[in-house]
Amino acid sequence: MNVFRPLSLLLPLLCWMSGAQAERLSIKRIFSPPDLSGPSLRGAQISPDGRRVTWLQGKADDKDRMDLWEYDIRSGQSRLLVDSRALIPREGRLSDEERQRRERQRISSLSGIVEYLFAPDGQALLFPLGGDLFYYDLRLPAAQAVRQLTRTAEAETDARFSPLGRSVSFIRNQNLFVLDLATNQERALTTDGGGLIRNGMAEFIAQEEMARNTGYWWSPDEQHIAYTRTDETPVPEVERFEINADEVSVYTQRYPAAGTHNALIELKSIELKSGKVTDLDLGPERDIYLARVDWFPDGRYLAAQRQSRDQRRLDLLKIDVGSGKASTLLTETSNTWVDLNDELTFLARSRAFIWASRRTGYQHLYLYDLDGRLIRPLTSGKWMVVGDGGARALLGVDEVAGRIYFVANERGPLERHLYSAPLRRTSAPSRITEEVGWHTPVVSPDHRFFLDVYSNPDRPPRVQLRSIEGRVIKTLIDNGLDDSHPYAPYLGAHVPTEFGTLQAADGQTLYYQMLRPAHFDATRKYPVIVDVYGGPGVQRVRRAWGGYPRTNEGFFRQILAQSGYLVFTLDNRGSGFRGAAFESLIHQRMGKIEVADQVEGVKFLRSLPFVDPARIGVFGWSYGGYMALMCLLTAPDYFQAGVSGAPVTDWRMYDTHYTERYLGLPQQNGAGYDASGVLPYAAELRAPLLIMHGMADDNVLFSNSTKLFKRLQELDKPFDVMTYPGGKHGLLRHADMGPHAYEMIKRFFDERLQAPHQ
Repeated sequence: MNVFRPLSLLLPLLCWMSGAQAERLSIKRIFSPPDLSGPSLRGAQISPDGRRVTWLQGKADDKDRMDLWEYDIRSGQSRLLVDSRALIPREGRLSDEERQRRERQRISSLSGIVEYLFAPDGQALLFPLGGDLFYYDLRLPAAQAVRQLTRTAEAETDARFSPLGRSVSFIRNQNLFVLDLATNQERALTTDGGGLIRNGMAEFIAQEEMARNTGYWWSPDEQHIAYTRTDETPVPEVERFEINADEVSVYTQRYPAAGTHNALIELKSIELKSGKVTDLDLGPERDIYLARVDWFPDGRYLAAQRQSRDQRRLDLLKIDVGSGKASTLLTETSNTWVDLNDELTFLARSRAFIWASRRTGYQHLYLYDLDGRLIRPLTSGKWMVVGDGGARALLGVDEVAGRIYFVANERGPLERHLYSAPLRRTSAPSRITEEVGWHTPVVSPDHRFFLDVYSNPDRPPRVQLRSIEGRVIKTLIDNGLDDSHPYAPYLGAHVPTEFGTLQAADGQTLYYQMLRPAHFDATRKYPVIVDVYGGPGVQRVRRAWGGYPRTNEGFFRQILAQSGYLVFTLDNRGSGFRGAAFESLIHQRMGKIEVADQVEGVKFLRSLPFVDPARIGVFGWSYGGYMALMCLLTAPDYFQAGVSGAPVTDWRMYDTHYTERYLGLPQQNGAGYDASGVLPYAAELRAPLLIMHGMADDNVLFSNSTKLFKRLQELDKPFDVMTYPGGKHGLLRHADMGPHAYEMIKRFFDERLQAPHQ
């Protein structure tokens, strides 16, 4: 079954085009300033005192160098708070720790001020820049507001205010430090960090796969800090070569490949006044994951989420900080895997907390008392409480009004909206945002208003301050596509996105999006590029501007369509935010269900009279690179060319937490690992193939590709290769490599699929 649903947002576009000269978008322009999406903002926050909105914004002449801005809600005025270039004219080389941290957070292409935090009272800001820490006092005139807190050769990372704002904590040389803001005196809380021992730091697996970027947590009363002590001794060593243009560096990296040992994690608490350290009980089993840590409001207990190695069990522990003893508050289990939980929120006026669970097959919110007894579900239905790209969804709890505020896809998987629901009973939620598309809201601490970042496929992000009921208070960034917009010269050639649905073999709905070739002529036959990701935890088909966040994929799809290709993207079963029945089908075997659904997409494309079935290519990066290979090798009758970027080729070479979640241990599921890998199917390669990989990739190791190179050579199979000296996993985002990589991809398809040029 197919339901064809073209996007009905074209009238304003067509009206604008009547007076516009169409100019085709170029790959070079994607990476050049000003940002094609207009003055969009990153890291938007509402201050704790509710007086201002702050954000990071790229410079007009360097869109990836971030400055700090604010909007004063009372005066209605915006201003540049911190010019990163004026403060640090030329940034030096980042420390290895900071480079790795940014790579894990997918912000490695950015410079300047890439993160910041508010003081608890909202009167100051903290941010790192150039390897040091800076304090901005919002009560002082701008010329006197900035104060440099550290001046060291070693970089400080993971800095934050203490809960009462008296101190700043940070990591330096793998140890935890605290700096007193009144005296500017710093103190090392741990001293044995170094080498394989890391204090207060999230280990590789936590950062890369568990979205835990810290390893320490302040108690609400500032009396204690809980922190991890990580020992990487058991983790196997991998000699990783970072091949650059003029040098080769050899790194002995502790990389926990599937089935091998993880780092040993201890959880401790230090009393700030006395320096006493208490070991906190995580149970007798050492081979576990410490997923999340939070404090109970009274500061006497920790709430730690402990996940079993097989990821089928997640325990919420209540740990007494005085004695270190733990008890289990609640447990989540699954026959496949239990997703990690970011929605633990303690109520301030009641002895209760809110917890998220997928026990019904869809993620919903539940209210518990402090002894772990379920009081009631707060949401229910065949939809999910889920944030933008998996970010936190529960944005506010107003106990006085008895309301909770959260993001969900209740209206449909392709959209995100802000909702409200009662705290004291279970009932249907009320949707606050109305416009069809993608809303990324930030709710103020007092729950009186929210910041709404909204876009759709034909409208770049608009930023508005709204009342909690949804009334517009102020449009901060309209970002309309008028003559002054950076995208205006290319609007006449812009290709609208069409959405539709297909049916998988088991009857579940598959969503796709499609861009027809520019100057479309229904009597012609066009080549197709299937732009695929297909992996778990990711959603590519979205009613949002520019494709997946923090990438250039949406603009590249426009370039392909303007060059005569039909561009098709389908979210297959196994991809994210659709519920357990949709997502868990890849358990114990990857690369089969996903390819079957992509084949259904190609069958649909072949049914269209304007598609040339002999010219269908596939392109993907990371999991998408793996999918491109699996499509070419296991469904060779459907794909005539492919580009695979940074692919996993043997899942035994990828890391523990990600791989074992879906395939289990290789010692117990060897057949599943064999069937899920690329190498067993290499002999089936019949179509032209281009493999691309960064030669310094520390996520999907470059050896994944070299292993495939060797196998294809043994089979005497022709293929093309493009490697990037110094390139990391996210090289497509970087201005020094991304343009060449995209040009390479396009040139390959132009040659192999013979696209007619417009």
